[in-house]
Amino acid sequence: MLFRLFLTFFSVAIVALSAAVYMKYAGQGYVYLLFTIVSNALLFLGFRKRAIFFDVFIGVFFWLGFWLKLSIRVAYTNGLFHASVGAFDGSGPSFDRALLVASCGMLGLIMATLARERFFTYTDRPAECSQSGLFHFYRQHRKAVVFVFLVLVATVAVTNTYFGIYQRGAITQTVLPYGLNGVYKWLLQFGLASVSALIIRFEIEISRNATWMAAFPALIEGFLSNVSLLSRGMILNISALFYGAYISLVAQKSKLNIAAVSIFALAFAVLFAVSLFAVNFMRSPTFQEWLSSAAVTLDVTEAQVHVRGMTTPLFIDRWVGIEGVMAVSSSPKLGWDLWREAWREKYLETATSFYDMHLIESPYVNTDKTKHHYISLPGVIAFCFYPGSFLFLLACMVALGAAAAGIEVIVYKLGGANVILCSLLAQVVAFRFASFGYVPAQSYLLFGSLFLNVLIIFVADKLLSHSSLRTDRE
Repeated sequence: MLFRLFLTFFSVAIVALSAAVYMKYAGQGYVYLLFTIVSNALLFLGFRKRAIFFDVFIGVFFWLGFWLKLSIRVAYTNGLFHASVGAFDGSGPSFDRALLVASCGMLGLIMATLARERFFTYTDRPAECSQSGLFHFYRQHRKAVVFVFLVLVATVAVTNTYFGIYQRGAITQTVLPYGLNGVYKWLLQFGLASVSALIIRFEIEISRNATWMAAFPALIEGFLSNVSLLSRGMILNISALFYGAYISLVAQKSKLNIAAVSIFALAFAVLFAVSLFAVNFMRSPTFQEWLSSAAVTLDVTEAQVHVRGMTTPLFIDRWVGIEGVMAVSSSPKLGWDLWREAWREKYLETATSFYDMHLIESPYVNTDKTKHHYISLPGVIAFCFYPGSFLFLLACMVALGAAAAGIEVIVYKLGGANVILCSLLAQVVAFRFASFGYVPAQSYLLFGSLFLNVLIIFVADKLLSHSSLRTDRE
C-alpha cells in the first residue's frame, strides 16, 4: 500500500511538472513529450521484475541529469542552466535538437535492456553462500574481520586526507612508490566498498535480516572514504549497497524490520549531510587559504557562505546530462575529426579537459591549476554525438548497454552470485557512463581495476574453500 501511494504521488508529480514545462517550452511540444516518455520509460524499466542493477542506476542517473534537470530549469528558471551550455542559444530549434539527441541516446539503452532480458535475468531466489570459502572464514572470525576492516578504512582515509594521495578536484600532493597511488584510488572508489558488500551479504546469510553488523561498517566506510576524497558522492556507493541488500532480503522473503530500516535510513541521512557540508567546507577558498598558510586566520563565516553557495546547486545540477547535450548538439565543430581528437586526450593534472577547451565557455580555464584540477563532463550521450550522427549515437548506446550487461553477468558469475556486489559495481559502471567524456581512452583503467577487484574476490574464495575443505578432512 505504501509503495502504491508513493508510485501514485510520483506519477502525479511527473504529470504536473510536465504540464508546467509544456506551457513554457520554447520548441515543439511533441518533442518535449517524446523526451518525457523516453526518459521516464528508461527510469521505470529499471524497476521492472526482469531488470538488472545497471538498468536501475543508469535510469536514475539519466532521469536526474536529463529529464528532471531540464524540466525544473524550463519551468522555474526560464531555461537558464547553472553549467555552461556552449553555443546553445536557447531557441526553440536548439531545444528540439538537444532533446532529440538525448531521446535517441536513451532509446538505445531501452533497446539494449529489452534485448538483454532474453539472455540473462536474476533468479527469483538468490544463491546461498554457505559453501563459500570467504563466508566460512567470515563466520568463524566475524568480529575480528569487521574490526580489521574498520581499522583499514580509517587508516586509508586519514593517510589520504593528510598526504593528499587521491582527492577529487585536487592536485596530487604525494606520489607513492610501486604504483600505490593507484591502490589508494581503487580502494577509495570501490575496493573498500566491495568488502562492505561481502560483509552485508554474509550477515544477511547468517541472520536473514538487516542488522547493525551489516550496515554499520558500510556507513562508516562510505562516510570516511568520501570525506577523504573531497567527494560529495557518499550517496552513490551506499545507496547501491543498501539497494542490493534490499533486493536480496526481498528475494529471500525475509520480513523487513521497519524500525531497524528506519534507523539505518536516519543514520545514513545524518552522515550524508555531515559529509556534504564537511567536503564543501574543505573545498571552500577560505579553508584552502587557511590550510596553505598558518598565518592566515580562518574566517568561518565566509567559509559558511561558500558552503551554502556550493551545496544548493548540488541536488539538481551535480548530475551530468542535458547541458552536455545542449553544448554538443549546438556546436559547429561536430564531425569525425572532433570524435578522433577527443579520443586522443591525455590525462594531465595541470590542464582542464578537452570538453572545457573546445565545446563550452568553461569557468575552469583560468583557475589556478597548480592547486586544483577541475573539469566539466559532457556525459556519454553528448560524447557519442561528437560525430553529429543520430544513427551512430543509437548504435553506440545499444553497444554500451550490452557491454554493461555483460560486465554485470561476469561480476555475478565470478563474485559468488552476490547481488549486493553486483549492485555496487553496476552503479560504478552506470556512473562512469553518465559522466563519461574525460580522457575516454583511459577508461580501461577503471574497468580493468573492476575486473581485478572481482578476480581477487574469486581467487580468495577458491583458496579459502580449498583450505576449509582440507581442514574438514583432517
